[in-house]
Amino acid sequence: MSGLEKKLPPLALLLLFALVLQLTSYWLPSSGLPSSLSLSLAFSLLAAGLIIPLAGVLSFKRHGTTPDPRVPEQSSALVTSGIYRCSRNPMYLGFVFLLLAQTFFLNSLWLLLLVALFIAYLQRFQILPEERAMQQLFGDPYRAYCQRVRRWI
Repeated sequence: MSGLEKKLPPLALLLLFALVLQLTSYWLPSSGLPSSLSLSLAFSLLAAGLIIPLAGVLSFKRHGTTPDPRVPEQSSALVTSGIYRCSRNPMYLGFVFLLLAQTFFLNSLWLLLLVALFIAYLQRFQILPEERAMQQLFGDPYRAYCQRVRRWI
């Protein structure tokens, strides 16, 4: 299964899961949350899901390193400032928020199971291989960073 590591671009994975959430929602019952609450949560999560990854990409650009998660070994700088002081994976965190926003917009909490599957896939096939590459590339400074900052939040 290591053949899946870093093969599927995370943005493509996000779009695939968003489509699966949409299609699956037709067969699942509504959560019964009041629509005002569900929509408020959806729009709040949508805002966070757009702002957080954008902050991550901008931090990478400011440091002149690649934001392409498929080639972490091409990173030219270890970014630990900005949003990266709070999360080692703000782009992926934002993607999760976008899927959660869709879940609340569709008002079906059953879809949280698919969001959990998205997180598990990212963790196994994207984040862990990225972390191995970053440890090889940056060594002790990266290990110290991992001690200070959580993987997600």
